[in-house]
Amino acid sequence: MVRTKRHAAPAQQELFKPRGGKRPGAGRPCKQGRASEKHYKREKLAARYPVHVNIRVEKAIGQLRRRRAYQAFRRALRTSLAHIDFAVIHFSIQREHVHLIVEAHDEVALAKGMQGLQIAAARYLNGAVSIERGTSRRGRVFVDRYHAHILKTPREVRNALNYVLNNWRHHREDRGIESMFWEIDPFSTARSFGGWHDLADPDTPRDDLEGLEPLPCAASQTWLLNVGWQRHGLIRVGHVPGPELE
Repeated sequence: MVRTKRHAAPAQQELFKPRGGKRPGAGRPCKQGRASEKHYKREKLAARYPVHVNIRVEKAIGQLRRRRAYQAFRRALRTSLAHIDFAVIHFSIQREHVHLIVEAHDEVALAKGMQGLQIAAARYLNGAVSIERGTSRRGRVFVDRYHAHILKTPREVRNALNYVLNNWRHHREDRGIESMFWEIDPFSTARSFGGWHDLADPDTPRDDLEGLEPLPCAASQTWLLNVGWQRHGLIRVGHVPGPELE
């Protein structure tokens, strides 16, 4: 009898690499610096509640408290005035981020309004950087998603107003020689705010800063922003907000 040699059955090759599991390099790449905003589902929003919004920019854009960046945001804010269901009421520009207090009919209007504002601001900021550096800049401007906090009580609204309009003092932007004579932040809507307790000169900061025309924001429509917050007192010019809203 002739014996034949048996051969092992050929192994089936994998067409696709398995996904998931613990292995080197798995998952979303880590970002440098601060953690990005978590992608949770946005909270339902009623039109009677204002919203405090915070957005950060890429380091490549440079610090924002300069004339060309200010003008870029000013042009972007003009585009938001066309919305009927979304409005920016107050705005504050810091070095690497901006604060807004906005009103929107619902969470969908908030999302669309912020999307339009960020698209316009990104276009104008990239244009400003291109002019300053002499080379065309394109690409991402804002770091991931914006952070939004719905303000539901008069105290929350007052704390948010104080935090946004006096935020420059928290970051010590009022300590420089150039700004030592300013009572309120020129890189914000502080000059159009009528709720100061002890503002000595309503025209400050003076117009010696060429090119810093007032930021075009809308008038508030909610009771909380018009009347309700004043139950807890007007806001002092020299108050330094803490690291977080109380």
